[in-house]
Amino acid sequence: MLNVILFGPPGSGKGTQATKLKEHFNLIHISTGDLLRGEIKNETPLGVEAQNFMDKGLLVPDEIIIGMISSKIDENQDSNGIICDGFPRTVAQAEALDNLLDVKSSKIAGLVALEVGEEELKTRLLERGKTSGRSDDTDLATIERRIVEYKEKTAPVANYYKADDKYVSVAGEGSIDEIFENLKQVFEALSAG
Repeated sequence: MLNVILFGPPGSGKGTQATKLKEHFNLIHISTGDLLRGEIKNETPLGVEAQNFMDKGLLVPDEIIIGMISSKIDENQDSNGIICDGFPRTVAQAEALDNLLDVKSSKIAGLVALEVGEEELKTRLLERGKTSGRSDDTDLATIERRIVEYKEKTAPVANYYKADDKYVSVAGEGSIDEIFENLKQVFEALSAG
C-alpha cells in the first residue's frame, strides 16, 4: 500500500496535486474537510456525532476523524493506498493515524512536503480568493495568521516523520504540471520502498 501525507502550508497546492496524484496512482484522497461534509450530509453515526460538536462551536475530536478515515479506507479496498491532504495537523493526529494503519497492517510510506515561499503563498491565496468564495482567502491579515498558525501548530508534524526518516521535500513552485512530475517521481520512489 502506498500511504502518503501531502503536506504544506495553505496555498501550497496540496488539493490540486492530491487530485492529480489520486487519479494517477489509484489512491483514496483523504481530505478531512470533505470527509466531514460527506459524513454529515449522509447522516452517518460519525457524521451526526461530528455535527453535534460543530453545532456547539467545538472542534471535532480526533477519534471521530480517525473513525471517518477508517471507514473511508474500508469502503475502498481496491485502491492502492491513501493520500492525506490537510491531515494530520498535529503530532497526536499523526500518532493516531499511524496506530490506525498499524491495525490495518499498513503504514505511512512518507510525508511529502510542498515547499513554497511565503510571498508566493500570499499571492496564490489572494488570487484564489477572487474565485474560491472563501473569505479567508481574500484578507491579507487573515492569510498571514493562517501561515503563522501552520508554522506553529502543524509544522511539528513534519519533525515527527523526519524522526522516522519518512520526510521528503519537494519544490512547490513552478507550473502545476512541473510540480506534478516531481511529485510523481517521489511517489514512485516511495512505492518502490
